[in-house]
Amino acid sequence: MTRTGGRKEEEVRRMLDAPHPPVPGDLHLRAAHRGARLRRRRRALHRVGCALLLAAAIAFAVWAAAAEPWVVPPSTTTPEIEGW
Repeated sequence: MTRTGGRKEEEVRRMLDAPHPPVPGDLHLRAAHRGARLRRRRRALHRVGCALLLAAAIAFAVWAAAAEPWVVPPSTTTPEIEGW
């Protein structure tokens, strides 16, 4: 083992042997409420994102049905008439 690794290990052991700081009694309740709030927010964002994606798909389908972008536009010039 290297010299610095031994020092780090000794420091970690000293930190673990020290008395632990006091933890609030309601910490688990606050963590559970925060987790539930984050889960609700994530679900709401997911639902909004899916709704926006669905609305964009419907808008594109309506536009494509009305504009028919796959159809070749009519020619703006008339072809020369031969045989006159």
